[in-house]
Amino acid sequence: MTGTGAVRTGPPGALAWPAGRVPPLVADAALAVALFLVTLGPGRVADGTGFVLQTALVLPLVWRRRAPRAAFGVIAAAALGQWLLGVQLPADAALLVALGTVTARAPSRSAWAAGLVAVAGAVLAAARWAPEGRFLASAAAMTAAVAASALLGANARIRRAALAQRLARLERDRDERERRAVEEERARIARELHDSVTHGLSVVVALADALGHARPADARAVTARIAQTGRQALTDMRRALGLLQDTGPDAGPGAGPGAGPGDDRRSPPGIGQLGALCERMEAAGLVTRLRVDGGAAGVPAAAQLTVHRLVQESLTNALRHAPQGSRAEVRVSCAPGAVTVEVTDDGPAAGTGRPGSAGRPGSAGSGRGLTGMRERAAAFGGVLEAGPRPGGGWRVFVRLDLGGAP
Repeated sequence: MTGTGAVRTGPPGALAWPAGRVPPLVADAALAVALFLVTLGPGRVADGTGFVLQTALVLPLVWRRRAPRAAFGVIAAAALGQWLLGVQLPADAALLVALGTVTARAPSRSAWAAGLVAVAGAVLAAARWAPEGRFLASAAAMTAAVAASALLGANARIRRAALAQRLARLERDRDERERRAVEEERARIARELHDSVTHGLSVVVALADALGHARPADARAVTARIAQTGRQALTDMRRALGLLQDTGPDAGPGAGPGAGPGDDRRSPPGIGQLGALCERMEAAGLVTRLRVDGGAAGVPAAAQLTVHRLVQESLTNALRHAPQGSRAEVRVSCAPGAVTVEVTDDGPAAGTGRPGSAGRPGSAGSGRGLTGMRERAAAFGGVLEAGPRPGGGWRVFVRLDLGGAP
């Protein structure tokens, strides 16, 4: 990847660093060169032996992050040779840098071992080079420097572990959000399929029942209505499944592979299609009257789809639960910032969510319809009211807040 915050990756063992920052190998090489130059000077490195020891002490710092234990071992060996030869060099500070790196990056056992080696070296150096009578003070000062280096490395180790835990937690949270998004999308598509299929099958069953009692002259019209309702149900199902094919935020409703200019998936049903819906319900035996107040042009497409599904599910429940010849009334009021929907019928309460009397045979439902309606209403800050009317029949009312539209 490129850009700010990107991470470059390579083969196993290769270094990785954020884009725009100095690679660790280059930074460590610069540190080694700087320490070499700072500790190199008149009176510090007197001959060729001192120069070789100086190089042996500083050069391993170039690989201190890639191989911290090996770098510390080489520097410690060079320091021991220096002590044996009696050559005192300021470049011994490289041992402290290497110790901090081991503490920060190597396993704890290796860090403890390196710390003990560094303390032993401090004691030996104080024994050999401390002024007379100053052994304890020199040993204590050098041991304190060793401890400070180890603590700095441990602090870096803790911070890196905390960062790794935070990244792991963020990754888990991201996976959880993705899982919830998938579940919510599945639930949304399930509601769409439930509404469209249940409505279509209910109308087809009602028309099929009427077909058995229809006059021969009317049978053809009833059959045509059954075919039309079936095709509409298939179109609604394809529209719901087409939601799975959305390719991105720029895709419109129903956009995706196979969606052409004449594909109904590109125009989800809304308030303008309520008239055709009521006609289908009336043809199935539920006399339905529709009244729409206010202009629907300012209502978002998502809210119009919700209104259509609420009315569709309410009328489907009335068709399934109310006896033949019942009447239903649909009132939709569009106002700035809100849409109210009220669906009433004069049939007796029956079935799921309509206790109290028996409706048509086989009219008992699963309750999924009312649950889906409540979820649709809640998406727009609305609360669904559904229950029997005082004078008989059933009433569904909901107010959608367009100001909080998703």
